[in-house]
Amino acid sequence: MSIAAIHAEVEAKIEVVRSALAATLDGSRSACLTCSFQAEDVLLTRLAIAIAPSLPILFLDTGYHFAATLEYRDKIAAAWNLNLVNLIPAQTVAAQEAEHGQLFRTAPDQCCKLRKVEPLFRAVAGYDLWLTGLRREQARSRTVLEESAPFALPGGKTVLKLAPLANWTTREVWYACESLGIERLPLYELGYTSIGCEPCTTLPLDPNDPRSGRWAGQKVECGIHIQAASSSSSVQGG
Repeated sequence: MSIAAIHAEVEAKIEVVRSALAATLDGSRSACLTCSFQAEDVLLTRLAIAIAPSLPILFLDTGYHFAATLEYRDKIAAAWNLNLVNLIPAQTVAAQEAEHGQLFRTAPDQCCKLRKVEPLFRAVAGYDLWLTGLRREQARSRTVLEESAPFALPGGKTVLKLAPLANWTTREVWYACESLGIERLPLYELGYTSIGCEPCTTLPLDPNDPRSGRWAGQKVECGIHIQAASSSSSVQGG
């Protein structure tokens, strides 16, 4: 396929997402968008705020992020005038490490629970719609990702979780960012393909698996996209 044909295909897919977002963000239900400031999340954020400029953009400020991620977050938030909501865990990093040690080394699931899962679920419970940049191509654990599915939170509330970019490829995300003039997180230029907390992120161990650099192969998901209660869709990524 020629470059021109790829760009035309991506432009068509952008329009599909724009239409879906316009129908979704009509003001009838409260909505939020979770953003890690990786490429697909930033792309979705750009498309969403063009329709709903004050849409809350939720960022999990775990205390363990790369400095480059936080600098990029602040740069994009300022340039786009984002309604950025930084979600903070109950304990600071210092307090958690004083009590439990470095959980990211000894018990990464517990670390993710305290610093990602619990803060996010508390925040998302305040909305009816949850927009994410999840894609099926990102990981084997995401191949059954649905574009729209109910998600049950621990407190009993169910929100509608939407993944408008579910069927997008990495190449399409890259082309869309280029087309829209979106600067990407600089860590990609260093070879990172999936970027989370600094202690748990390395360059990919498997060139065919973008998430193989996460958690040193101990696990593949942090837990925020795993259904908190039984429903028709148990795993939606992470």
